[in-house]
Amino acid sequence: MTETPEQAFAQLVETVKNNQITSDLDMLKLAYDFASEAHKGQTRASGEPYIMHSLATAQTLAEMKLDLPTIIAGLLHDVPEDTKVTLKEIDKNFGREICQLVEGITKLGKLKYRGMERYAENLRKMFVAMSDDIRVILIKFADRLHNLKTLDALPLDKQFRIAKETLEIYAPIADRLAIGQIKGELEDLAFKYVYPADYKWITEIIPREYRAKEKYLGDVREQVRKKLITENITINELSIQGRTKHLYSLYQKLLRPHINRDLNKIYDLIALRMIVPTIADCYGALGILHGMFRPMPGRIKDYIANPKPNGYQSLHTTVFTDDGEIVEFQIRTKEMHEQAEFGIAAHWRYKETGAKIKRQHIKWLDELVKWQKQIKDNDQFLQTVKLDVFQNRIFAFTPKGDVIDLPDGATPIDFAYHVHSSLGDKCVGARVNDQLVNLGYQLKSGDIVEIITDKNRASPNPDWLELVKTSMAKSKIRNAMHKSKKQ
Repeated sequence: MTETPEQAFAQLVETVKNNQITSDLDMLKLAYDFASEAHKGQTRASGEPYIMHSLATAQTLAEMKLDLPTIIAGLLHDVPEDTKVTLKEIDKNFGREICQLVEGITKLGKLKYRGMERYAENLRKMFVAMSDDIRVILIKFADRLHNLKTLDALPLDKQFRIAKETLEIYAPIADRLAIGQIKGELEDLAFKYVYPADYKWITEIIPREYRAKEKYLGDVREQVRKKLITENITINELSIQGRTKHLYSLYQKLLRPHINRDLNKIYDLIALRMIVPTIADCYGALGILHGMFRPMPGRIKDYIANPKPNGYQSLHTTVFTDDGEIVEFQIRTKEMHEQAEFGIAAHWRYKETGAKIKRQHIKWLDELVKWQKQIKDNDQFLQTVKLDVFQNRIFAFTPKGDVIDLPDGATPIDFAYHVHSSLGDKCVGARVNDQLVNLGYQLKSGDIVEIITDKNRASPNPDWLELVKTSMAKSKIRNAMHKSKKQ
């Protein structure tokens, strides 16, 4: 039986109440009535009433426990673009904050792969809008999720374009904002439209592998649960987490040369996730696990002491069980888990912090907005975005412990220029983890990098242009060489 708009709105109200977002639902009802009237008579390509898309968008935002203005903006997000109702009327009925969010999402609605010049300009607008209010992109994620779920109703060329744009633009942004749940959903929904043959292959082999491991992991989970109880560690949750929900992420791993589509080399196909009350309990649980099972060398990662630049925190360890099976564990607190699943969106969940975003978690976005003002050429801007923003990330440390966020494949020269132009210009060598390395060395996550400088050095080596990965470093090297020639 098809869900009606009234039933979908009742579900939205229930979610808002359950998540304690607000007790005052009058404004939400007003927004629903307003959007329903505006979209009256409109249907989508799937044949369903248009208001169902608005309700689905708002429902996703409510499930993320975002604030009421964001949920209302989700309900109204297509009104100015697809109806006769103006932004001025939204401002009059719902206030400036909601109007600005709707205006931001309306601008993003025009972001499409139609001519690279126009596309680059729209990308620039998107980053500025995100920097002004990050909630704009969260609404766009919710909007895109429902569009992907109803993609079958569109022509094949549109299906491919929207899905490809999702994989290349929106999913990487969700990743940079640490919204793991949304990133995984966006990727998995788009996967089958962009790589249909590989999607078919992976959906056939995974359920078989998953079922084989699931029963075994159930036994390991019970063994660990009993041990933790005897050691007086409270377990909020000890659950089996499978990569069946993140097929595209698994597919990307399988494509790596050293794995070469061999599922036996994926150690976290299924992992055990442990949620405990405190940070001390995280480390206590890790110690107990290593007392029970032998840890795999090089697979213990402490993202609590050294969080990822986007704020992700957790302990990861991979162990050999008594039967010789390999099992990955993730250990974190409830707050860390919410940060891992909802990233930036998690900041709206705590009333004492409200919508105060930790700017260091979106430092890359502030840098990009500043950087794009200096890059006038659209081709160069798109290249910068592709390399410096949307690629897989690593993070390295300065000797003082500051985190430097870089794309995969970055070198010590990229690191130096990311810290400061003068550090890059005067660089003559580098130590990584106290070992001298050549300047073409590819950094790995967790590396501690010390840049060796010569204050008498006048300008960078032109050959570095072949070594560096980031557009930022290349641009700074060229600028320094240009200044040197003028002198």
